[in-house]
Order: sequence, then structure tokens, then C-alpha cells
Amino acid sequence: MNSLDLIAALALPDGALVDRRVPKTLLIENGAPTARDRRRIREEVEELRWLAALKPTTVGVAAYRDAEREYLEIAVLQLTLRTGARAARITELVHRAVPYPVLLTARQGDATQLSLAHKRWSQGETGKIVLDGSVVAVDLGNAAAVDAETVFRDALALTRQPRASLHALYQGWMNLLLALRVADVTGTFVVPGSGDEAADRAAALLEYGRLKSRIAEVSAEGAGETQVRRLADINLELHRLRNDLDAVRARL
Repeated sequence: MNSLDLIAALALPDGALVDRRVPKTLLIENGAPTARDRRRIREEVEELRWLAALKPTTVGVAAYRDAEREYLEIAVLQLTLRTGARAARITELVHRAVPYPVLLTARQGDATQLSLAHKRWSQGETGKIVLDGSVVAVDLGNAAAVDAETVFRDALALTRQPRASLHALYQGWMNLLLALRVADVTGTFVVPGSGDEAADRAAALLEYGRLKSRIAEVSAEGAGETQVRRLADINLELHRLRNDLDAVRARL
């Protein structure tokens, strides 16, 4: 699925479409906390476009407010990155720069990614909006998950999401992303049935990634080790880590 397929699958109403280029200067001013980040945006971002504004007047879904957050609008953005760009960092910067929850499609060469991140009021700075947890992203076009991606694409349409509020609408898309990420591990696409289930899956996915990385590190250590006692310790740690990985996979 490429970025054009992805946008088409959302089936956004004409009244919500904007299709306006976002100047890099705005992204630098609002989302680049360091000189390295500012340079990265200037050199690695080809283009950022504001595709659509989803708000009560354009999609017929009510705004959402509580003590932690206020969702008045969902911004649909399309990011085009240059070859060699550090996609993960720039994606995070875009989400941080926009005061609304963002549905972000990013393309880099033939690769396409979709990401979302909830927002909340800052606990330390009055009036400031920050990310509520990590950015949730999926890389599309994974041949190993082609069946799951087909189900995912068919479920993306705006009209198929919860419509109680903009927060519920955004969480509906978040649940689909989590289901696709889980399908990469389990081979089964199952949408979370509740917010608590979605939060548990998100935490399990983070732990699964951490364990996979640690297993790779320990395996590399073992490949170059010659001392028998140290090799035995490494094998015991790998056994423990793989058991932990199986337990996390079961939570998915």
C-alpha cells in the first residue's frame, strides 16, 4: 500500500480537504528543540502537506474535552522524506510540532509509513500540549503481512470509525494501527475491544521490541565469546529472554 492508496482508503469528505503545503520554517519554529533537529528538517524533509482538517464542521463528529486533553481537530498530514533521512526522529518532530492530534503519512522512496500519537496538556507548562505516550507507527507494504494489510486498508475509512467524539475517532484509527503491528508478530489481525486492551497491547509491543533488541545484542556477544563459562551465562540469559518474549507475545 503506497501513500496515495492510504489516503484514498481514509475516504475523507471533500469538505475536510485542505491540501496546502506547510513551510519548513513553521516546523522548525514549533517542533525542533535542537540545532541538530533544525538542520535535519532543512536537509532531510522534502515536503510536508496539510491534507485535511477533521473537525465538527467538516466531518460531523463532536469535539472532545476533559481534564487531560482537548481535541478540537484532527490534522491529516503527508510527509515526504529525502533518501537517507532519519524517518523516526522527523516523524516524532512533526507530531510534536502540531497542537492537534495528527494522522501522518510519511513516504521515503518506495516506503510508506502511517503514524499517530495522542496529545495531552503539559503537567509542567500551562497551555502547552505534549505527546501522551509514544508515537505509534506502522510500515506498510510488508509482504509478510499482506493479508492483514488488506483488512487494515478496508477498515480505515472515516465512516467506519467510532463517531462519539474526535478522541474516539482518533482512538479508532490508533486501534487499527496497533492491530496491524500485532499482526506482524502473531499473524492475526484483531482490533482491540477497549481502550484498556489497546493500552496493554501498546505496552506489550514496546516490551516485545525491547526484548528482541536485547536478544540480538546478547546473541552477538555469544558469537564472539570463547570462554566456556561466559558462553554458558550467555546461553542462560538467552533462554530467559526468549521465555520472556514468549510471555509478551501471548499478551498480544
